[in-house]
Amino acid sequence: MGGRVRRSAPVSPAGTGGAVSSSASAPSDGEAVVETVEPAEPVVDGDARLSAAMASVTVPDGAEVSVAVLDPDSGETAGHGTGAFETASIVKVDILAALLLRAQDAGRPLTVAEKAYAAAMIEKSDNDAASALWRAIGAGDGLDAANERFGLTGTEGGDGPLWGLTRTTAADQVTLLRQVFVADGSLLSGASRAYVRGLMERIADGQRWGVSAAADAAEGAAGAAWALKNGWLRRSTTGLWIVNSIGRVESGGRGCLVAVVSRGSGTRAEGISLTEAAARAAVSVFTNTGL
Repeated sequence: MGGRVRRSAPVSPAGTGGAVSSSASAPSDGEAVVETVEPAEPVVDGDARLSAAMASVTVPDGAEVSVAVLDPDSGETAGHGTGAFETASIVKVDILAALLLRAQDAGRPLTVAEKAYAAAMIEKSDNDAASALWRAIGAGDGLDAANERFGLTGTEGGDGPLWGLTRTTAADQVTLLRQVFVADGSLLSGASRAYVRGLMERIADGQRWGVSAAADAAEGAAGAAWALKNGWLRRSTTGLWIVNSIGRVESGGRGCLVAVVSRGSGTRAEGISLTEAAARAAVSVFTNTGL
């Protein structure tokens, strides 16, 4: 049943009281040959392990959370929760990736203005800068075109100027992070990837929360243990919060790409606690063998 067949040593005839031979020679007359099946190596179900880890995460009443994680070195993945969520400001990484892809296609570097907008958009989460670059990439249609090339299958750009209402999945956000942090298969050049990573390592004070809670170190800098982008939005229709976080963290000697999306928290602080707990659970799938 998926195991490895092993031929056992000969078994002494019944009633002789003889010892079982460990010899590899052919069995003598009267001896039976027994074949046993050694169990196959157990398959580690990352989704099941993550769901088990998420069982200890407190999800506020009425709130929803979805999380995905990838270990790029091993290719192992895990996910928990389904459905599409509004991005809020995590879409700013996607906007920048789309801008860089357009610039690469045109064979040009980013302009001085584009770089200024990009830095403000990622490091400070500046919304005006995001709106300017959203227009530059062709708004939702431009984002969707780039994402089709990046391999995102569950993300849809927001209508008109509403980039923050782009809808995405945790799995798609990990696919996007792979474009930014992993050379193999990425459409972004090495220079483009390094540029995005550098901005994500210099997030402004006050915004250094979320997936970074799962990293070995709390502070970001050159060679940081984390690179991230967060998003938060209070819906005027419900008064409830969308709180999301994506990025790369170093934990236990492993680098993991993590995406957490959530909605329905009563306060921003409650949403932050949820994203951080979910990120720690996700990373523990690869760093905590006791799970």
